Amino acid sequence: MPGVTKEQVAAARRMTAIEFLRRYRANDLVKSSARGEFELKSHDSFKINGESSLWHWKSRGIGGKSALDYLMHVEGCSFVEAVRLLCDEQPVFTPQKHADVERKRPPFKLPEKSPTTTRLEAYLRCRGISQAVIDHCLQAGILYESLPYHNCVFVGRDADGVPKYAALRGTYTYGKQFKAESTGSDKRFGFCIEPTAESKTVAVFEAAIDAMAEMTLAGDAVDADFVDKYRLSLGGIYAPEPGKDIHPPAALEEFLAQHPRMDRIEFCLDNDPPGRAAAAALARLYGERYQVAVRLPPIEGFDYGDLAQAALEYRTRNKAKNCARQQTKYKEGTR
Repeated sequence: MPGVTKEQVAAARRMTAIEFLRRYRANDLVKSSARGEFELKSHDSFKINGESSLWHWKSRGIGGKSALDYLMHVEGCSFVEAVRLLCDEQPVFTPQKHADVERKRPPFKLPEKSPTTTRLEAYLRCRGISQAVIDHCLQAGILYESLPYHNCVFVGRDADGVPKYAALRGTYTYGKQFKAESTGSDKRFGFCIEPTAESKTVAVFEAAIDAMAEMTLAGDAVDADFVDKYRLSLGGIYAPEPGKDIHPPAALEEFLAQHPRMDRIEFCLDNDPPGRAAAAALARLYGERYQVAVRLPPIEGFDYGDLAQAALEYRTRNKAKNCARQQTKYKEGTR
């Protein structure tokens, strides 16, 4: 083969993607929320198994196992470049800039829409989301149920209202939770619940369901007539490296560019180590230009989705206790 020998190709194929990332991209590789899984700071939807080395770049619909596949499909090397890089003792290839990768983005396509929302509503209600908030998002056209798998689809739109991003979440309440992004999704355009009146405040969340959960807990949209502020999902975050600045989230940067009159940002991230670190770093980053507030869930380890579900379970237990007390009173009164 021109430029490389058969021996070099064979040697290059022996290195797994996870081995390459751990040795040469350690600063970009971080633990994800799933057991045994890692992700890249530079590509939020890239996931790789720490044992099998199987990787999947969800937003591009591609995957593999070897370091050779990773370098060609993710970092943009040619075959010969990738082989030479892997045969070098100290790989120094510089990945393509994010803008160059974005130009290769496949066409965005929303999943097919189901004529019903039965599964979606049942799932979100069991997660503690109020029916009023669900209805509000359905009517706004930023939420629907898909076919054929009946996933929740959280839609992000550009300034003209054109869908550009979609986060998918399975509606099954058992087994491993399905989470993904539609092919071609542009993370600059996050799921956003808009206020019903003029507002200069945006609350920022890691996931769309967290935004809906906090809206439920805040009591907004109880009658679907009033929503007090923008609620924006970033589609995930990563904790900055110690001593380094955090990279501005694409969804928040795009939102602020579209809404130049914003003067307050509330960081409502998860109350876990990555969430706390990211919230503090983002508050520092934006604190000179905006009023900022860090509003994490009050329970360590919780996100706002967990908080809404816990509130639902508390109400359910109290309702059961009240029913039991009423039954006891009734029985005592009939004796």
